[in-house]
Amino acid sequence: MRRACSVAWVAMLLAGAVSAGAAVTIKGSDTMVILGQRWAEVYMRTHPGAVVQVTGGGSGTGIAALINGSADVAQSSRAISEKEKAELLDRRAVPAIEIPTAMDGIAIYVHKDNPVQRLTLHQLRMIYQGDITNWRQVGGADLEIALYSRENNSGTFAFFKERVLAKGEFSPECQMLQGTASIVNVVAKDRQAIGYGGIGYTKGVRTVALATDSSSEYYAATQDNVAAMKYPLSRNLYWYTAGSPAGPTRDLIDWVLGPEGQSIVTKVGYYRLPDSGHVGDRPDGDTTRSIR
Repeated sequence: MRRACSVAWVAMLLAGAVSAGAAVTIKGSDTMVILGQRWAEVYMRTHPGAVVQVTGGGSGTGIAALINGSADVAQSSRAISEKEKAELLDRRAVPAIEIPTAMDGIAIYVHKDNPVQRLTLHQLRMIYQGDITNWRQVGGADLEIALYSRENNSGTFAFFKERVLAKGEFSPECQMLQGTASIVNVVAKDRQAIGYGGIGYTKGVRTVALATDSSSEYYAATQDNVAAMKYPLSRNLYWYTAGSPAGPTRDLIDWVLGPEGQSIVTKVGYYRLPDSGHVGDRPDGDTTRSIR
């Protein structure tokens, strides 16, 4: 039924049902900004009169903009928190609507000449908390490890801290950079460096396979492994709206979830939603919901 509704919405768009000049404002995740901008470019080109504005700043920034009413859609690489949902309900008297739009595996970036091919999450935690400081300790060259992370308003930072550091603290030696592109640029030039970020940002660096622990199988961050949640740092990439979306925002969302929008996900370097409809690991009873 949902798929049929989506097809109907797309058909309306193809018939020219877009409201001329009605802008949709999207703010949030830097991980998703290249994807959001590409969606906007193609959508506006194929839907004359549609206006879509996309800016980054981090998942927290996007959700804050949704709460204060300055964005129609928040792009987020992490799930909205209970505190943020309560703030939205208090400020705007509507619930947060969660829409998984794509999938991602948080990639661990190393220099292309780094011989380390795989790590466990335990090794990764020890590296980022300063307990492992030399690549030799995990099978690499005798070089000190240089740590790079996203800044703390990033959804990727929050996800990594929860899943890898078990909500512990980063080493004081870790350098926080604004934007995944900045991390990739540094790692591509530094044999000692390690960083992390979306799988869509891997140009000029190499990624390593991950295992949950030393007795588990190692998985690369491929489409199949992420869709099956075998890769330990698999996640959804979300859009959030304040209440049920309508008008131009709803039109855009249905297009993003349709065949053309999902084909762009792959072209940008992220992973399309699985056909099975399994799109995440939210707990039962969560008050957010998908319109897909």
